[in-house]
Amino acid sequence: MAYFPAFIKLDNQKILIVGGGKVAHEKLEHLLDFTHNIEIIALSYSTQMSQSIQENNLLHQTRAYQKGDISGFAMVIVAVDDIPLQADIFTESKHYNCLCNSVDSVDYCDFIFPAYVKKGELTLAISTSGASPALAKHLRDYLIDLIPSGISDFLHEMRELRLTLPKGKERMQTLDKKAQEYIQKWRQS
Repeated sequence: MAYFPAFIKLDNQKILIVGGGKVAHEKLEHLLDFTHNIEIIALSYSTQMSQSIQENNLLHQTRAYQKGDISGFAMVIVAVDDIPLQADIFTESKHYNCLCNSVDSVDYCDFIFPAYVKKGELTLAISTSGASPALAKHLRDYLIDLIPSGISDFLHEMRELRLTLPKGKERMQTLDKKAQEYIQKWRQS
């Protein structure tokens, strides 16, 4: 079954990463595009993970995961090779209403990380529902080159315009026309 695409607002939501290796670092780097309210628990940390923790002033503990550590977190990323630990944390997450992602174990995931492109306010997400993360990554790389270089400026302009116009049909039509003109102009260039 395919995953439902949703963009989650992470404001004031605490995220826990369990693991300190290469994969945990990759997930951390993705999350840092959207929030810095992240804590990490790991037995050890890769050089890159330690550097990211220090650069972003993130809370972290060097120890094994303990039952109850996810209390108060909205989301947990389990980036360890220990499959029984992934299963335990996934089961525990249900008691805390905490979304869980166990890297490379879709059976222990409430959600998956899509490949994505982020340019300012624009975020495009690509998913193959776990069938081929490699294809999603290469498709992302292809789409990056298709996005107009000035998209961030245009979106800023649209946000400002949207705030100045009263809600209603006229605003919707004005914004739609402006977006359509932008895309047409971009296609012709």
